[in-house]
This record gives sequence, C-alpha cells and structure tokens, in this order.
Amino acid sequence: MSSHKIVFFFCLLSFIVSLSHALNGFSVELIHRDSEKSPFFQPNQNKYQSIINAARHSINRANHFYKNAVGDAPQSTILPDGGAYLMTYSVGTPPFKQFGIPDTGSDIVWLQCEPCETCFNQTTPIFKPAQSSTYKNVPCSSDTCQSVRSSSCGGKNNCEYTITYGDGSKSEGDLSVDTVTLESTTGASVSFPKTLIGCGTDNTVSFNGRSSGIVGLAGGPASLITQLGSTIGGKFSYCLPPSTFASGGSSSATSKLNFGDAAIVSGAGVVSTPIITKNDEIFYFLTLESFSVGTKRVEFTSSTNAVGEGGEGNIIIDSGTTLTLLPSEIYSNLEAEVAKVVNLERVDDPNNLFDLCYTITSEEPEFPVITANFQGADVVLQPVSTFVQISDNIACFAFTPAQDLAIFGNLVQQNLLVGYDLEAKKLSFKPTDCSKE
Repeated sequence: MSSHKIVFFFCLLSFIVSLSHALNGFSVELIHRDSEKSPFFQPNQNKYQSIINAARHSINRANHFYKNAVGDAPQSTILPDGGAYLMTYSVGTPPFKQFGIPDTGSDIVWLQCEPCETCFNQTTPIFKPAQSSTYKNVPCSSDTCQSVRSSSCGGKNNCEYTITYGDGSKSEGDLSVDTVTLESTTGASVSFPKTLIGCGTDNTVSFNGRSSGIVGLAGGPASLITQLGSTIGGKFSYCLPPSTFASGGSSSATSKLNFGDAAIVSGAGVVSTPIITKNDEIFYFLTLESFSVGTKRVEFTSSTNAVGEGGEGNIIIDSGTTLTLLPSEIYSNLEAEVAKVVNLERVDDPNNLFDLCYTITSEEPEFPVITANFQGADVVLQPVSTFVQISDNIACFAFTPAQDLAIFGNLVQQNLLVGYDLEAKKLSFKPTDCSKE
C-alpha cells in the first residue's frame, strides 16, 4: 500500500459523551472535543492544528483496515494524536469515571488499568481494579475467554488479550468483567453488571492519551453493542454536528448518541440501506452504487474493491474514520468530476496530505453537493461534509484514494441522523441539524 497518498483521520471529531435515560432507550450527549464545552478545549491552540496532527497518524488506521480486509490482522482500531470521540462512562463499584472512544470499527471495550507495566500518558485518572468490589478476571477455562479475538492464557489462570495496531502500537492486559455505568444528563444512571472489558496494563501507542481507551460499537462478542444485547434491541444511532475544523471555527454545539428505542430513526426524509454481514467480520458493510456530482454519476465498481463480494457490501461505514476512502480509480473519477464544477484556484496542500485543494476567499465557497447513492438510499452530502478547511484560505476535498479500500467516514456523516438496526439489518439516514439534537 502506498504510504504517501493514503491519508485519512481516525476519530478527528472528538466528543465527550454522557448518557441519559429515555423510554426503553438511552440518549447520549456528544460534545466535540474542541468545543468550548469540552474539558479538553484549548483556546490557545491553532484552530487548524488538530486536523494536521490527525493526518500525520492516519496511515496507521489505513493499514489496520486494509489488513483486516484480507484477513491478515486483528480486528481493532488505532487512536491518533489528533483526537477522538470521547465517551464518559464509569466502571467498577464504586463507579470510576472514564473517557472512552466509541468506535463502530472496533469490537472490544478496553481501558488502561493500574498497576501499569507500560501506559501512555493519560491525562485523566487511571482505573484501579483493586478498588472495585465487582471487578473479576475472566478465567482461561471459560467460554468467554475462547470467544474473544486475540485472547490467550500465557501460562496464567487469567485470560489475557492483545490488540496490535498497524504502526506497532498495542494494548495488552487481562480480560475481566465489571459493572459499567452510563451517566445521565438528568442525574439518573444505568448500570450493566458483568460487562466484559479489557484491563490494559501494557499499552504503547502513538498518541499522547486524552482518553482511557476505546469502546467498541462494532460486531463481535466483546463489543458494547453485542453485550447490551436485548436491552437495546440491536439499535443505536448518532448525530454528528458540523466539525469545528470544517470551517476553522469553534463551537459549543452538542448532539446525541442513542441506544434502544431512543435510536429509532423515523419521519420525513428517512432513507435506508441494508447492512451486509460477512463471515468473521466485525465491520458494518454497505453497498454503494455510485456518487452523483450534479447530474454526473460516478459508478462505484465493486470489482476494484477488495472488501466487496458480488457487488454487495463494498464499503465500510465507520464513525472512527474521518475522511472517506475510495479505491484509487474511483477516487480519481470522482475528483475529476468535482474539479470540473469548482470555479476556484486550485492549489497544492502545503502539508502534502490532500489531493484536491482550493484557495478560498469567502466564508461560503461554492462547492458542489454530492450524493452518495447507496442501495435503496440516496444520501445528500452538503459541502460542509465533503470539504475541510486546513488554513485561513485553503479548503480541501475530504476524500482520499486508498488502493482497494473503501470507508464511508464520519465527515460525510455530519448533519445526518445515522441509525443502526442490527436485528433488521438496515442502516438509516435522516437529514438533521445535529447541533440541535
């Protein structure tokens, strides 16, 4: 895989999450990590720096997805330095507050634990399992240990996990169970006893650590979605407001991550497409037929996509990837059509990260509306979701070539209520002002 052109961002939109209770469901408030409401808000930081920092780490996640697509790497996710979705939850008894990264491309809940053999620089307190009365290690002889990917015993009675990433980063520790509590914006809380977690004591990563670990929302027995099971009926949804870096501004907007009945997407404007399941894959695959730029249709040919089979399930939707990655030929065709209709001066990206950039002089440059034509669902993508501002006077196309890899990233999911119904095997989109959700 070429390393100089495959550029995308993992979890560049960083959010803090708190849970509220709803009728037979949960609604989780999302706050952008760079928001003025965020405890990680840095008023003195260059407003474009987070996107540049994240870009420099993006090749690692590309390696992860590409290797998974060909069955050559563990099913997990890397966290970049630039940022992440941050989800507040508590673990243990008494509850100990944590900041995790909810990710639809990961299938395990893991966090750093004391005593650390090697831990990354976590700016929030690290969990101490010895202080939790409900913490228990998973024994090696259990079916649970055998069901988790990359688990082992190593001569010990306790089951261990190992997650290795594309750049050599890793997390290792004990597989355990403990009570996970989701906080409520109304003051209530909801607890889930005996939730499987990875208690990481040997963690070496390529970022400085503004979170405790990740919360997997993908498939697989260890993911949070699977473990919540019938409690949420296989349903969750989220609504991402326009990112602060899309326009170079700051924002105090919040949005929701929903579970259960609160996650049902309905009403005017809803379109739905099948979620395709694949053997031993944790990812959520969709079938993308084409992109439309105005009246011009750019076909998405599955034969060029190593992930797809028989024309179905040719693209992964992932909340933890910021840019949209397309097979090189498809990207080139789409870029050419976009370039035909943009009447601005084309310039090189000074960071050498993006392929298509323009000089902008107004707050609302005239970029085209692009439609993602999924099977049964035409999803309109506004310019705020398809172009990202990297400096005061440069904006770039937020898509990138990636050989045979295809990922529908979270930038293009902005201002869409995105609902996953895993029992019905469908994904729904609804145009929404996510800053008001």
